[in-house]
Amino acid sequence: MARCENCGKGPMFGQKRSFSMHASKYKFKANLQRVTVYEGGQPVRKVLCAKCIKTLAK
Repeated sequence: MARCENCGKGPMFGQKRSFSMHASKYKFKANLQRVTVYEGGQPVRKVLCAKCIKTLAK
């Protein structure tokens, strides 16, 4: 599974709960996106999570 190249965030595991509180195994996936980032004046394609993209924009 893919990971964020900046912070290392990846899939997390837990339980999905229905209304009756029945637990079923579930994989929470990070919001990963392919973006072009300029590093040293050169465009570089990276896989980043939405939080890192937001931080880089500031």
